[in-house]
Amino acid sequence: MLAFMGYQRYTQEYTSAFIDHSLYSEVLSEQRKIFIRLPKSYDENKTYPVIIKSDGNFNLSRWDESLIQLAQAGKVEDSIVVAIPNLFWTDSRNRDLVPPFARKDVAIEARPPNENSPEIFGRADLFLSFIETEVLPYVEANYKVSENRVLTGFSAGGSFVLYTLITKPELFSGYFAFSPAAWYDDSVVVREFQKGLKNVEGDPLFLYLSIGGAENDIIKGSFKGLLKAIDSYGPANFYTQHSYSEGAGHVENPYTSVPLALQSYYQFRSEKL
Repeated sequence: MLAFMGYQRYTQEYTSAFIDHSLYSEVLSEQRKIFIRLPKSYDENKTYPVIIKSDGNFNLSRWDESLIQLAQAGKVEDSIVVAIPNLFWTDSRNRDLVPPFARKDVAIEARPPNENSPEIFGRADLFLSFIETEVLPYVEANYKVSENRVLTGFSAGGSFVLYTLITKPELFSGYFAFSPAAWYDDSVVVREFQKGLKNVEGDPLFLYLSIGGAENDIIKGSFKGLLKAIDSYGPANFYTQHSYSEGAGHVENPYTSVPLALQSYYQFRSEKL
């Protein structure tokens, strides 16, 4: 029974109903998988937007159905979705997605000043380099893609989205952070996000934030901190939308948010680009 349950979990988390590709990362010094969802009518004579998704199979079917429905209605462009799962045999999620200014063994309280060994921090900087220098070039070499690029993530993936936005804002034109884990180490993600908004000046850029109405007060508090930072320090070229999914918990919120984020992003593109 345990072997069957392990196999079932492996199938659910580490294989895909779409294109299941493995590549060796020089940046991470390990083999990594990517799941590639192509539009059903994929045409090599056309170019397509690319959505990089940091949460693997989680809600990948929701992205598929939302893109199909909204593209058929003429509200969005159907897109190539590249979903990056966590390693299966190693707990890599926090290592990869927690920013390098927060502890990867996440805690609510502030980090004590004497806890500053490099190995305790997240390595989102390396994971971002993996996406920039290995994943995106692979996709661009093998598929017909446009300059329309989105990065999306949930919870820890949401903190990764915020980190990418303030460190490499030009890498994507759209950023979606669903229930972002901005509460790490007494909301250090909020403080760093606020300081980093000065880096966002330049071309028009879009951020979609969402949170579930039934999420806990700690997550809601850091979410409000992000909104306050945007109101006070967001540059003129930085456009944001946010939503509250009424009655939704932490895991349920992204399901509601996917089509809303896509529609908001394409409204931004039609008005500002």
